[in-house]
Amino acid sequence: MRDSRQARLILGVLLTAALIILTIDHRTGESSPLRPLRAAGAWVFGTAEQFGGGLVRPIGGFVHAILTAPSSQERIRALKEENAKLRTGLLTGKLDAARSHELKTLLGLAGAGGYKVVAANVVARRGQPGFEDAVQIDAGTSDGVQPEMTVLNGDGLVGRVIHVSANTSTVVLISDPASAAGARLEGGREIGVVHGVGEHGRLVQFRLLDSTAPLTRGGRIVSFGSQNGRPYVPGVPIGVIERVESTPGELTRIAYARPYADLTALDVVGVVVEAPKRDPRDAVLPAKEGSR
Repeated sequence: MRDSRQARLILGVLLTAALIILTIDHRTGESSPLRPLRAAGAWVFGTAEQFGGGLVRPIGGFVHAILTAPSSQERIRALKEENAKLRTGLLTGKLDAARSHELKTLLGLAGAGGYKVVAANVVARRGQPGFEDAVQIDAGTSDGVQPEMTVLNGDGLVGRVIHVSANTSTVVLISDPASAAGARLEGGREIGVVHGVGEHGRLVQFRLLDSTAPLTRGGRIVSFGSQNGRPYVPGVPIGVIERVESTPGELTRIAYARPYADLTALDVVGVVVEAPKRDPRDAVLPAKEGSR
């Protein structure tokens, strides 16, 4: 009981002293004798506040980062998906533009030669029994395609159809070693046969049947045509002679030509479903460099 009274007495004295000190400090203002003590207290408590704030702010930032991390990751994923879609769109646009150009070129060649064609896309490159160099296209009997039809693109002869299903067809390329197509030299009646020699389609062999006929580098070859236009229609550009072999004493002459059609990068092609009413001769050949 005595301790409780003594504690209350001490507390009362301290409160009275505090009130007296506050009154004196307030009334004397800037000239207060307690100003140094007040400044020291402000420094001590201000430093403690800054120190505490320095500790609390990183913790608060860390907690905020944890709370907002899922939304940030979701935003990053959304941005990545958007960028991927934009890249895909640009690529698709380029592909569509390239295919549109190839289709336009194909239709131009078909129109010049009088060929009725069904346009198709090359969807796969695959070998077939007896053939090494063949491709699959996305057109078949439902589109009017039949076996032994000519296949070309906007540059020239590609090959012929060998197998057909309802929606796809297999085309053997003129670069295949087992392929053979009747051909003719530009501007004349000299005929021969074009054979594939492999070499990834870079060259085809042209065997001229008349060993006395002139055969020079730069000569151009077109398809001679088959009976009823199958498997090859006439007048389709085949290639340009790059080199002539010396064959003394032989009954035929041999040359190697670079195909007009890039047989290693086929995309849009056309199947000739109806041959021209008349042989276009050399009308479908591209203009020579010097005559443009």
